[in-house]
Amino acid sequence: MKKNIPSLYGSMVFNDKVMRNKLPKDVYKALKKTIENETHLELEVANAVAVAMKEWAVENGATHFTHWFQPMTGFTAEKHDSFITPVGNGEVIMDFSGKELVKGEPDASSFPSGGLRATFEARGYTAWDPTSPAFIKDGTLYIPTAFCSYGGEALDKKTPLLRSMEALSKEAVKILHVLGNTEVTHVSTTIGPEQEYFLVDKELYRQRRDLILCGRTLIGAPAPRGQEMEDHYFGALKPRIAAYMHDLDEDLWKLGIPAKTKHNEVAPAQHELAPIFSTANVAVDHNQLTMEIMKKTAEKHDLVCLLHEKPFEGINGSGKHNNWSISTNTGENLLEPGKTPAKNIQFLVFLMAVIKAVDEYADLMRISAATAGNDHRLGGNEAPPAIVSIFLGNELTAVLKSIEEDTYFEKQKQIQMETGAHVLPHFIKDNTDRNRTSPFAFTGNKFEFRMLGSSASVATPNIILNTAVAEALSQFCKELEGTAPQDMEHAVHELIKRAIRKHKKVIFNGNGYTEEWIKEAEKRGLYNLVSTPDCLPRFIAEENIQLFEKHHIFTREEIFSRYEILLENYVKTIEIEAKTLKEMLLKDFLPAVSSYASTVAENTLSVKSFVPAVDTASAQSLVSSLGGTYEEIMGALKKLDEELPAIEQFSSIQDAADYCHETVLATMDLLRSYADQAEEKIPESQLPYPTYDRLLFSI
Repeated sequence: MKKNIPSLYGSMVFNDKVMRNKLPKDVYKALKKTIENETHLELEVANAVAVAMKEWAVENGATHFTHWFQPMTGFTAEKHDSFITPVGNGEVIMDFSGKELVKGEPDASSFPSGGLRATFEARGYTAWDPTSPAFIKDGTLYIPTAFCSYGGEALDKKTPLLRSMEALSKEAVKILHVLGNTEVTHVSTTIGPEQEYFLVDKELYRQRRDLILCGRTLIGAPAPRGQEMEDHYFGALKPRIAAYMHDLDEDLWKLGIPAKTKHNEVAPAQHELAPIFSTANVAVDHNQLTMEIMKKTAEKHDLVCLLHEKPFEGINGSGKHNNWSISTNTGENLLEPGKTPAKNIQFLVFLMAVIKAVDEYADLMRISAATAGNDHRLGGNEAPPAIVSIFLGNELTAVLKSIEEDTYFEKQKQIQMETGAHVLPHFIKDNTDRNRTSPFAFTGNKFEFRMLGSSASVATPNIILNTAVAEALSQFCKELEGTAPQDMEHAVHELIKRAIRKHKKVIFNGNGYTEEWIKEAEKRGLYNLVSTPDCLPRFIAEENIQLFEKHHIFTREEIFSRYEILLENYVKTIEIEAKTLKEMLLKDFLPAVSSYASTVAENTLSVKSFVPAVDTASAQSLVSSLGGTYEEIMGALKKLDEELPAIEQFSSIQDAADYCHETVLATMDLLRSYADQAEEKIPESQLPYPTYDRLLFSI
């Protein structure tokens, strides 16, 4: 049956259209004022909104509501309450108050708090975020909320994100007014997070203990074919994948998530979904929902969606590209260069503010992409290196160089693309190429931050980017305040000249994968924080604490709590992986090695007894090799057995994380190398799990 997509889109969302129809005019205006001007919502208005929201939800089949929030687990959380209220005589009504809409009380001690909450200090609060629309999913009304402790400390990712958006808006409006653009009263950051993921057959997935418990394969020899033929990227969608993507689009569209682009990615079994831009807060909520619905929709198709950054060794992992821009309430994109970027002083100020922010807070940018899973991906020939740099392209680099050197900028002439085939249409060639190796690239009227891992929340990188840019704009504003209008262009020119000389070291338009760049970056004084334990101490560096405190993003206590949570998560991840690897080897893999070696030995003896002259040297060599590998694995497992208890002996969680990275992971890699060598010698029918070729090419 043909579906009407425009009517389907947002049909499960309490959006502006629904609010206009359901709310009294004065209530609608008050709510819009709260959303657009970030003012407090009165309880009377909340009560009226709650009634309308409940009526709409019930009309659409909802029986429950939940305060939906984003604790520091990296996932979302929800507690469902029904609308029913007893009225006597064994009867109930469907009721929902403004108080229930505005505030909830989940248990704050059972979520990661980094020491902010003790077990006996259980009370926490969820608070309605009216800037992100409520929606219906699986018969429940979902109300996006912030989550804080009894003492008011942020225990989630939404609260600091909202704070950072307000900070950036405040500083951007101030400097725009100084530049003469006084019509702007509010600025929003917009993001469009592209999401990469893998799809594997559900039945095969269930046979892999490592995929189930860790999200990635801990052992597994490469398939004879990987991505070397370069035929999967943008290739024709297989019917089963196309059916999944079709259902995924519809499920997302119902929830008002603007899924736009879908295609095969580089690695076999890898795919990508990209949405249209939304304000940062809504886009973060949408991305959390997208990851959840990707997994749920896969189940319907007997598939499993893998969001780990590196599910399979030897082929590309999955990232998440955070496309970031700044827009005003008057409709301007502040990162739009226009036809003459060299003369667009407003654009140049904001461009330079981003460059300054990324250079001065590159360590925080790296931290925002730091996880145990992403450590396996960054720096490979598939993802940006761990060194944060900016790609600007030829034209903008030349513009800034001309300002720095006080020379005339001569704009490049537009070039018509010549394809050699006259039947093809004419089009104008872009002034600059793309750079896939850059962690932070300017792509026309936005920046694309490409370091993020596929499973991560996009809240943290945007918190850091918003805050760092707010600080740069604040400093620029102080330099420009008091400048006469007729002198402004010259003042901006001098400001940018000083800034580019100081911060141009972070601009790099070349190949980020080369050893030469690593050496060059070191000469420039750029950070090369290779692992999560390497970079997390920078989170609590005094200058970074001062940044967050100045703009009221985090308190000192909130920063240290997040530092603890991130380190604990890293250590726990490595411990779980190590224990899973040990269990797989002892319970599954080593018995298979022993069994196959015994079978070969018995068959060899049988053949030898029947045909004494037959040469059995190859079979003997195979048995010997498998026996040797068995002993090597047992030796390394003994080493791992000694290392795992040692993790708990460290008094510092930082020391434990360093130990996991330097020692435990090294032993795990050694075990993997032994197992993968043996796997290549064992028939697939004798292995206790499906191999890479089946996992990657069976759909």
